[in-house]
Amino acid sequence: MSVLRTAALAARENAYVPYSHFAVGAAVRVGDRIFSGANIENASYGLSNCAERSAIFAAVSAGYTKLEELYVIANTEDPVSPCGACRQVISEFFAADAVITLANVHGDSQQTTPQALLPGAFSKGDLNA
Repeated sequence: MSVLRTAALAARENAYVPYSHFAVGAAVRVGDRIFSGANIENASYGLSNCAERSAIFAAVSAGYTKLEELYVIANTEDPVSPCGACRQVISEFFAADAVITLANVHGDSQQTTPQALLPGAFSKGDLNA
């Protein structure tokens, strides 16, 4: 089992999901550092945070802004897919061709890239237009 998969599965165990009961875990690699995160729900649903963003924000909070790899896992039939908000955040902190692995707890996975997840992403370059 890969280090990222192990970290994402462990993070998933800490998901706070009293409303949806849909636990997701994620892990980010930067060099030899691993940052993980789980989804955290709130009674005010708009204030909830996805596992992908939890892991990314943990890495950014530690001073890393050029992230290298992301692994996301959930109990879904097919490999889990990030929501639109997560896709935008992924495009901000990963190179367009970075490895993003989407997986489920049954052992299925697929690799993709930020570019494939969100073609034509809005970026900081668009702010200078």
